[in-house]
Amino acid sequence: MSNHILCEVRGGLGILTLDRPRALNSLDDGMVRAMERVLRDWADAPEVRAVVVRGGPRGLCAGGDVRSLYTGTDEDAIRFWADEYRLNALIGSYPKPYIPLMDGITMGGGLGISAHAPSASGSVRVVTERTVVAMPETRIGFTPDVGMPLLLANAPGELGTHLCLTSGQAGGADAIYLGWADVMIPSQRLDELVGALADADSAASWEPAAAYDVVAAFAVEPPHAALAEQRAWIDEAYAGDSALAVVARLEELSAGDGPAAGPAGAALAELRSVCPFSVAVTLAALRSAPKLGSLEAVLAQDLALGAALIARSDFREGVRALLIEKDGAPAWKPARLEDVDPAEVEAAFASRA
Repeated sequence: MSNHILCEVRGGLGILTLDRPRALNSLDDGMVRAMERVLRDWADAPEVRAVVVRGGPRGLCAGGDVRSLYTGTDEDAIRFWADEYRLNALIGSYPKPYIPLMDGITMGGGLGISAHAPSASGSVRVVTERTVVAMPETRIGFTPDVGMPLLLANAPGELGTHLCLTSGQAGGADAIYLGWADVMIPSQRLDELVGALADADSAASWEPAAAYDVVAAFAVEPPHAALAEQRAWIDEAYAGDSALAVVARLEELSAGDGPAAGPAGAALAELRSVCPFSVAVTLAALRSAPKLGSLEAVLAQDLALGAALIARSDFREGVRALLIEKDGAPAWKPARLEDVDPAEVEAAFASRA
């Protein structure tokens, strides 16, 4: 059992708390394996009727522990991802109400342990006014994984494409609009919510639908999703399968005098700063994901891409420059999107199961 995973059963509620605050609850392999063991045990335990997953004061989870992947071997990284994706698949088909509290920072692997919670089992994904969601992998020379290409591709229009190519962030209301969350609850009421769920789960007449009813009683109307106002120009800019065409459309929009000029210019600057090879691979992964047919198939694609990308220099260079030494812009190879070889992008998908 990991020292960074705390578990208790209160009433009939399993409460799993990520407790690695100095690393913003970044997931290492011990945490992933501990979560999987606990969730499998609780899935079979009749006394556990629902599960809450929560983090700490700053957020649920900032993602995978990329610092450890930077120092470890390629084989270590692939093993970690295989374990993590097995956990994601378990959550995606969890048989009991699974209620992630996506309060504060919820990025990368944090979305992998929350956004896939299945509504069919009575699960409810909770955000707050403090929620910040993102899949920022292109910034460090990687690609969105943990099955999120499926949810990114299924977001309204091209909003998911915009967010992941530019490593952009969004708030709680946006997460609901994107389809990654269900309800918004004020952060100061989360402890009260957990108590109410525990009380409901201890009731003799409890049914799975009761979890949703309890959560809904705490929900508030979310503010307007800021991304919704940007959708028209984003859909125009990010359509199609060519990253170079996206850049060209952003250049055209940013050169105009319409309301989209400023946001398009900012997106263009971000797209030019992140890893070019990651941008090309990520766009291809998003276009492929809806055709694969299941979360498990998308996770298999994620693992194939992870193995291909860890073998390149970009990932460790991105982590080194931005997180370890923090010495400026990474030296991407190639340095420009125009120099990415389409055959190398295609080869990254070659080992997909």
